Amino acid sequence: MRITRPAPSARLFTLLGVAAVGLSVTAVTLPGEADAAPRHHQERPTIVLEHGAFADASSWDGVIERLQRAGYPVVAAANPLRGPANDAAHLRGVVQHVDGPVVLVGHSYGGTVISQAAAGLEDKVKALVYIAAFLPDTGESSLGLTNKFPGSTLGNVIDPVNHTLPDGSQGADVYIEQDEFREQFAADVPAGKARLMAAGQRPIAAAALEEKSTRAAWKTIPSWSLVTTEDLNIPVAAQRFMSHRAHARTTEIDASHAVSVSRPGAVTRIVEQAARTVR
Repeated sequence: MRITRPAPSARLFTLLGVAAVGLSVTAVTLPGEADAAPRHHQERPTIVLEHGAFADASSWDGVIERLQRAGYPVVAAANPLRGPANDAAHLRGVVQHVDGPVVLVGHSYGGTVISQAAAGLEDKVKALVYIAAFLPDTGESSLGLTNKFPGSTLGNVIDPVNHTLPDGSQGADVYIEQDEFREQFAADVPAGKARLMAAGQRPIAAAALEEKSTRAAWKTIPSWSLVTTEDLNIPVAAQRFMSHRAHARTTEIDASHAVSVSRPGAVTRIVEQAARTVR
């Protein structure tokens, strides 16, 4: 198998109660030399992982290690976190540069991205896996889905950073306050690891949370969902609602929003369930 890397408002902040997730492109190679890999490795679908806001591709490290050990080729994509249309275009490029079938996995806002990116790629993307993620329908936004249900406390710990965009307009990147990061995002992650995650978190454009989705690939591609019941970013009621609506094969787990870090084994099992259906 060959994987090629692609070339390298005050009101809003009071409403923010959504967990987003980001993208940076990191290609992950199989263990050992490619020409020495067993044939069955190459017959398996490639797992493409899309992180969300306040995280980066390293948030998948524990999942990647387990999937590689099981013989799956893996790519952890880097999410620009600029908005669903922009980020989906980047992810589609990654998917189209992978040989063979793909299982597409998204965490948090990464779920919004994979839902849009996979639309029209049904011949290649064989399964969608949502990990504590958004499954928006056409016309819905991440922020709107979060505010539809009680339970998110993200809006209380947001640290916006304003900047001027190339066209001269004003924009803002959204971070989680570092001293609140562990409790909000990663309560079941060891304190030292959570501090590193807080320092290295990737922000999302505030506008990305309000941008409406234009495609919903879960309507045409089989889906799996892992719901995190201790999540303070995306309310558990929102996760259940979206998963049920999408007819996703759903598993619930007592975990924080950073479940790919705190419970990589549980995440890997869901991904493998989806991957085993690919023929």
